[in-house]
Amino acid sequence: MYTIQKRFEIAASHSLKLSYESKCENLHGHNWVITVWCRSRELNPDGMVVDFTHIKQLIQGKLDHQNLNDILPFNTTAENMARWICDQIPECYKVMVQESENNIAWYEEDQ
Repeated sequence: MYTIQKRFEIAASHSLKLSYESKCENLHGHNWVITVWCRSRELNPDGMVVDFTHIKQLIQGKLDHQNLNDILPFNTTAENMARWICDQIPECYKVMVQESENNIAWYEEDQ
């Protein structure tokens, strides 16, 4: 099994829709750190699991310097974002989304 990890940052704003009062309901921004893990039993014809640049284009290219509420069809929690990112990359099985120093969410597909 081959495994790769890609880490990158995006700057983006969002607001959360919550069932309780929170300052996070107001529009605010983060410098998000996103880590993606991908794996494959076989390498593609170029000798890769997936091109690192393609991961960056798929995710950073779509989300960087955006209001996430304008482009994502769900409540933009770190947990929901991790799942969405994983779903965008066929070889992906795990994603970490860090929205601040102490707030990190993971999504990992069941084996």
